[in-house]
Amino acid sequence: MAGNAKQTHSGHRGLDMDEPLIFEQDAPGRTGVDLAEPPAVQDRLGGLARRGPVGLPGLSEPQVVRHFARLSRMNYAIDTGLYPLGSCTMKHNPRLNEKVARLPGLGDLHPMQPEETVQGAFELIDTLAHWIKTLTGMPAVAMSPAAGAHGELCGLMCIRAAHEAKGNPRARVLVPESAHGTNPATAAMCGYTVDAIPADDRGRVDLAAFEAKLGDDVAGVMLTNPNTCGLFENDIVKVADRIHEIGGYFYADGANFNAIVGRVRPGDLGIDAMHLNLHKTFSTPHGGGGPGSGPVVLSEALAPYAPVPFVVHGPDGFRLAEHAGGDAAKTFGRMKGFHGQMGMFIRALSYMLSHGSDGLRQVAEDAVLNANYVLARLQDVMSPAYPGPCMHEVLFDDHFLKDTGVSTLDFAKAMIDEGYHPMTVYFPLIVHGAMLVEPTETESKDSVDRFIDSLRYLAEKAKSGDTAFFEQAPELTPRRRLDETRAARSPVLRWQPPPAADAAE
Repeated sequence: MAGNAKQTHSGHRGLDMDEPLIFEQDAPGRTGVDLAEPPAVQDRLGGLARRGPVGLPGLSEPQVVRHFARLSRMNYAIDTGLYPLGSCTMKHNPRLNEKVARLPGLGDLHPMQPEETVQGAFELIDTLAHWIKTLTGMPAVAMSPAAGAHGELCGLMCIRAAHEAKGNPRARVLVPESAHGTNPATAAMCGYTVDAIPADDRGRVDLAAFEAKLGDDVAGVMLTNPNTCGLFENDIVKVADRIHEIGGYFYADGANFNAIVGRVRPGDLGIDAMHLNLHKTFSTPHGGGGPGSGPVVLSEALAPYAPVPFVVHGPDGFRLAEHAGGDAAKTFGRMKGFHGQMGMFIRALSYMLSHGSDGLRQVAEDAVLNANYVLARLQDVMSPAYPGPCMHEVLFDDHFLKDTGVSTLDFAKAMIDEGYHPMTVYFPLIVHGAMLVEPTETESKDSVDRFIDSLRYLAEKAKSGDTAFFEQAPELTPRRRLDETRAARSPVLRWQPPPAADAAE
């Protein structure tokens, strides 16, 4: 352990317990339950039956409960503090959503039930689809994609199917240099060559460079708006017009829809396809907290190529159909085994209905207000990458750290000791030493002020020349700073007592 932090014999730090690995607590024969000896059965595994122990640890019930309770104290989560990850919208998950998702008849659904027994579920999916189309101004939506990147794949596959129907799949897709990494990956997976578009000095797509790359081999453009620099692409209608003039399609990455929901309809901007991350905009659990969901809205031109099945409403009620009344031969087929992520659909619709149209509009307004407040209060001690105003997130570069000996990574590690998960760092790549901050709309002014005060303190500390303060951070965590290269392959999971010399300090 580095620095002068107080050492303990146990490795515990007050009420933060240093927890051994669960396998290190194993005691043969120890168990929290008593189970009867299973009856002998005929071996039907062709001699492949288990011959030795499974290798699971033997623990009592209190050990199991304490183990996971102690580990949970080491987690940073949206329930414990502000989560400022830029371009990820880590917003509060309302408990009302969770209650609705557990209602009888919803929480115990099974995907293999007969259609006539899940009419309510179909109606819920159809209702959610209606409001998604209403909010985006798009005529069709594919509900089955299982995550944002899966939604991107869906949109690009629709675009490819549309071009193939015309006899020419085309070869290139234009992608801004500031795009999310999944954008070029998705285009490449669909067989396209990715042609990067540079940003101009305002942090937006260079329109002249974009127009220079257009040609009859371009299948489409993938663009995020608001973009990954936290700025609104104010030439977006021109981009849409130009791509349509050469027969291409406009794919919009909808990761940042939270900044414009209720205020701007993507369909009015000329967009042909856009995925929505339900966790980012409509508050379903994010990351390890729950499965993703990435519905894709489609223009009239791409709707016939959407993946199947669709929920349709006929005289006998709702059902899943292999097409929505159009030419079934145009669809590119299925994207997954079952129809979307039902638990996420329930939570997202609960969020929409509890907010209403005025509440959803306020979501965007408050998200943008919070980000601009962060920009206004930090622009004198940190260095904004682009002049404001910004949208729902603010982007800083590392110019304010010049000649301090402190890097963006050092700054981020010091934030952990302050009790904050670091913002997104070193992304987007077009900004040197980038720090992308998104406070979201669910943080109060008091919460944002405390966060800002910590960043101001760290910025001033860096400028004071105290490099040792940053090199040793974080010091107050169960583990010190990890080797950024080796951590994934050689993780240090056990607490190691300090050398005698350090312990005596």
